[in-house]
Amino acid sequence: MLQMRSDTMNTGSPEPEADGSAAPDGNAGLPMPRRFYAIAAISFGLSLLVIDGQIANVALPTLSRELGIAEGAITSVVTIYQLVMVMGLLPLASLGDRIGHRKLYQIGQLVFCVASALCFFVDSFATLLIVRAIQAFGASMAMAVNVALVRAIYPEKSLGAGLGFNSIVVASSAALAPTLGGYIIANFPWQSVFYVAAPLAVISLLLGRALPDPQPREGKTDWTGGLWSALTMALLIGGLQLASHESMRTVGIATIIAGGVSAWLLVRRESKRDRPIVPVDLLKMPVIGLSALAAVAVFLSAGALMISLPFRLEQGMGYSPDQVGLLLLPFPLTLLFVSPTAGWLSDRVAASKLGVPGLIVAIIGLVLLAILPNDAGPWNIAWRLSITAMGFGFFLAPNSRLAIGNAPMSRSAAAGGILSTSRLLGQATAAAVVGLLLGLGLGLGPVPFYVSIGFAILAAACTMFRFNTVTAAQARQSEANVPL
Repeated sequence: MLQMRSDTMNTGSPEPEADGSAAPDGNAGLPMPRRFYAIAAISFGLSLLVIDGQIANVALPTLSRELGIAEGAITSVVTIYQLVMVMGLLPLASLGDRIGHRKLYQIGQLVFCVASALCFFVDSFATLLIVRAIQAFGASMAMAVNVALVRAIYPEKSLGAGLGFNSIVVASSAALAPTLGGYIIANFPWQSVFYVAAPLAVISLLLGRALPDPQPREGKTDWTGGLWSALTMALLIGGLQLASHESMRTVGIATIIAGGVSAWLLVRRESKRDRPIVPVDLLKMPVIGLSALAAVAVFLSAGALMISLPFRLEQGMGYSPDQVGLLLLPFPLTLLFVSPTAGWLSDRVAASKLGVPGLIVAIIGLVLLAILPNDAGPWNIAWRLSITAMGFGFFLAPNSRLAIGNAPMSRSAAAGGILSTSRLLGQATAAAVVGLLLGLGLGLGPVPFYVSIGFAILAAACTMFRFNTVTAAQARQSEANVPL
């Protein structure tokens, strides 16, 4: 019988699958030097997704003025992008299993390039939202299979290190995004923000043949489940966005309730299927389901911080857009250095032993940001952001490695879809929450930081509950193996 590996162990894959078996360990990865080219292709594609997803944050105050749109409503530029992505991730992950991960990945990049070209002609708020939705659809195709491709590229024993390297790419791209966005907004037409990352898609496409070969699987695509999943996400996130506008608050609340009912019915339907669009089978595993819930809470916490902070820095503290971009830089730069260390450690140390202390540090940083005086200088802002980012960094890589490493290899795309959906669901909800706070006149003070603190505490609670659940399962397994 396979021995169960506990969250409390210090070496190897730290935590088990929920059924008590060890995580799968048969993937040898791509051979050299193809692996390097595949890593480069994934890295350029991931940089594209991160930069395009975050570069608009620092531009929101300027877009509000240029387009004559209220501050609460302008967050729709971020929300529409994240909404379309989160709507597509789970159904597109299933489609990737059918047609091959590499094929879907590259189709998504082509769609993104076409949408980026359309950004040249954007001259109104409505047109901007439409083009951003098309960009997001292409990005969703690539993001849906990104983690599955990463898992196929790296050997199983190096998965944590591979995810850590991915985190370096994410962090460096995130570091570039606000600085680049601030510089573009200050010196070029605002439309430039939305097509500056397109060349990265071209480079990734040119290197794309090195990615793992497509391995389509037989079976019919569940279009009903896919459309239902997308509609459910649209109701939930769209309802939050509507609720952020005072005139639409009642409609927004009703839409959220409809989304909750739809989600309940969809989960009941999907739980009866062998390969569900919504991976209920994986979410039922506590080690994956609780990791996903903790990820949602962490990305909601970090998203609320990074979306609200530009408004406070520019409008509450008097910094210019390009200065705001530089002031935000310590957060992703800290992640750039912390993430590879956390990824390397996640192959050797239990996720909870890294994640819980990390979240405690993040909460301390958020408290320090909440009490930040309005006359604070750049240094006082920088070290508070670095503390917060350090804490989040020691949570994210181990949490991702845990969820992916405990999913069956054949369900890698679904597990990756869960993590990507968790991230985008958290970020999209954060944008809607910040929009609501701005609409209520609470967005320029400490309230967004208190919201971030609350969700960081929720993530820590999920991580501790996961630890207790795994420990209890280990105890039951040990008792079952004791001879009478």
